[in-house]
Formats: sequence, C-alpha cells, structure tokens
Amino acid sequence: MRTVVLGIGNIILSDEGVGVRAAEALQASFEMPEDVEVIDGGTAGMELLEPLSGVDLLVVLDAVKDGRSPGTVIKLSDDEVPVFFRARLSPHQVSICDVLASLEFIGDRPKDMVLIGVEPDSLELGLEMTPAIAACVPRMVDMAVAELAARGVQLKEKVPCA
Repeated sequence: MRTVVLGIGNIILSDEGVGVRAAEALQASFEMPEDVEVIDGGTAGMELLEPLSGVDLLVVLDAVKDGRSPGTVIKLSDDEVPVFFRARLSPHQVSICDVLASLEFIGDRPKDMVLIGVEPDSLELGLEMTPAIAACVPRMVDMAVAELAARGVQLKEKVPCA
C-alpha cells in the first residue's frame, strides 16, 4: 500500500504553515516504512499531481479556516476532503482541489483520504506560529499516526540521541 502524508501551507504566514510543521514533526519523530512518503507540499499546486498519483492513502495536514475557534482540530475523511477544499478557504487549497480533481478525472484519485486540520489564529506575515496553534502540532501528529495505524501502517518512534 502506497501512503503519502502531505503537509501543506505557507510557512511565512504564521499559523498557515501548521500543516508543513506537523509533517516535519512527524518525520522527525518517526521512522517511515519504505511505502510511506512524507511530502512538504508547501503551497505547491499541480506539481503534486505526480507525487500523489497511485496513492492508496493520502493524509493531508493543513490549516483549515472555517469559522471555528482558533486551535480547533478537525478530521475529515474520504469524500469530505475534496468537498472541503472546494470551499476555497485559502489560496493554496484551490491548487489542492485542482490536483484532487485532476487525479479523479484520470481515474487515479487516492483510494482513502484523511484531512487533519487546525483552525488558525493568525495568518499575519511571520515565520513563527502563534503559541496556541504551535501547541496543536503534537496532537495533529498523534492523529496522523492513529489514522495510519488504523489502516495497518505502523510507524516506529525514533530513538532520541543521548
């Protein structure tokens, strides 16, 4: 089974980069099996078409702005994911919608999709996330690990150096 964990977002817009930061934290904390790839999708658009082709499981980590309280973590699955991105909640999500639509058009849509997102507090220019949103990164990582495990993908925690 080919699995991709995709962190998306713009890291120069404070909390907008939470998906990328969560993907980095996942990769820093766990060894990935050879059939699991963690991708920093940043604000990429159609460049993701090839890396997302032939994927059995796609786990998307992202900031999701839909009017909830800042720091609210949400999970959407399967058909809810592309519908959510059609809402055009941020500039990079339009591109992800286009990628998912293109994959569906060519018959190569991921078989299973999960979105783990957090409502941002600030989208102001800045490299640092707000403390409340930065505190959500470990929960996003834990949720991603749980989603992978529920589908038979076991990650091994990296041993910290002494």
